[in-house]
Amino acid sequence: MDHSTVNHLVSTAPLGGQISFARLDGTETLGLPDLYERAGRLARRLRARGIGPGDRIGILAANCLEWVLLDLAALRLKAETAGFEPGKFDPDDGLISRYDVTLLFTDRPADDPRAVPIGEVRALVEDPEDPGTEPLPPVHWAPREVTTVKFTSGSTGTPKGLGATVGSIDSSLAAVQEIFEHKPGDDLFVFLPLSLLQQRYWVYSALVHGHDVTISTYEAAFAALRRTRPTVVMGVPAFFETARRQIEARVRRADGTRTVPEAARRMFGDRIRYLWTGSAPADATTLRFFTEAGLPIYEGYGLNETCIVTKNHPGANRAGSVGQVLPGKQVLLDEDGVITVRSDHPVNDHYAYAAPGDSERIFGPDGTVRTGDLGHLDADGFLFIRGRADDVIVLDNGKKVIVRPIEESMRTSPAIAECVLYCPAQTELVAVVSPASVPADRDAIAAQLSQTNASLAADERISRVVVATTPFSIDNGLLTSQYKPKRQQILAAHRAGIHDSKEGIHAV
Repeated sequence: MDHSTVNHLVSTAPLGGQISFARLDGTETLGLPDLYERAGRLARRLRARGIGPGDRIGILAANCLEWVLLDLAALRLKAETAGFEPGKFDPDDGLISRYDVTLLFTDRPADDPRAVPIGEVRALVEDPEDPGTEPLPPVHWAPREVTTVKFTSGSTGTPKGLGATVGSIDSSLAAVQEIFEHKPGDDLFVFLPLSLLQQRYWVYSALVHGHDVTISTYEAAFAALRRTRPTVVMGVPAFFETARRQIEARVRRADGTRTVPEAARRMFGDRIRYLWTGSAPADATTLRFFTEAGLPIYEGYGLNETCIVTKNHPGANRAGSVGQVLPGKQVLLDEDGVITVRSDHPVNDHYAYAAPGDSERIFGPDGTVRTGDLGHLDADGFLFIRGRADDVIVLDNGKKVIVRPIEESMRTSPAIAECVLYCPAQTELVAVVSPASVPADRDAIAAQLSQTNASLAADERISRVVVATTPFSIDNGLLTSQYKPKRQQILAAHRAGIHDSKEGIHAV
């Protein structure tokens, strides 16, 4: 019998556990056996509409119960899903045709007859009129088959499509379960868009391992945390950095009557077992802050093209690293320290939708992925990321400057949310800073500039800082959906200040 995760999901009803959907106006909870039964009912109704193996269901909507039901129903019909991130895609006929979508379920207005309001899903599931009692046919997903098309969150250009294989999903979930041992009583809190396949992993994990999972949104996350009392919170570094600033502010306002651990527990609830972060570089100060507050946080490393590659975890956690390499993965380093990842079960060996040459630049013939990240492995197999190969600045004297450590140093200031370095004339480094609050605390930013420069060699020092009038955000197009800075867009938005030698806070 095949016990792989995806085949387990389509063939075996869970015995327990629950899923919750936490919104600003309350929380809706149902048991996982009920979720499984509803997904089967939806699958039968979709089958009555002609959906079957080889068809593709598009979903363009905020996180909700209907999203999860559609994903699980598609698995049971052997239909693919395509998760479109709200704000990055529009539900028009161009999208439906471009990505070969049979039906598009969306919470946005749409005129195309192939677009279905996602609210109809609940009506389909609850409709007492059964479209037929014939059971769903047995379904088996092979390791190389694609269950879903996901899209890169890249900082430039049109998102590239990538078909995720069953083997890559199964191997990632198995490796994570081995080191974290999620079990009944655990409740994993997820708030990033379900269009990101990694967020759906935790729904699959709950159905297979019997723990609980809570789905929220970024906007509702902080309000929902204390109410839902999860044991694990999955978040990008920017989320935890925001949480740290809020906790520190609460402690200051309490004027000595509340400690940091107390304030952290009030924000995250009293059942936290650990916090999970990845998808972007995490600030060392933030990682240390939560661990010292009694909420251990573990950083990992992975890409859309690789799934999870490395992860710190209880019993194997090294400060400054992104963890040890997971089973089924191999990290290879070239002479310059550029990382390539080889997987026993690759996500894929090409993009599904991309410009000519894009796949060849990233994927080897066997699915090996050229990440473009710089790093090294220590003697115990912990991976340390130094930055992006593309983000190495070469000065006119030939000196190579890796910008990530410098940017991370600047971000240790509570006054700085994000920092990106540029070199407009190959002679000096200029930082563009997104302030943590408006108006910006320019004195604190100047103090951090001096502190950072004091620890650097002469060629690495920042000459001046341009402070963004409006903080970087997803809405203004300067952050990706995973809160990574879009360097080219930030450069375009602040080009005048970067190139004007009189602009900004100057180093002394």
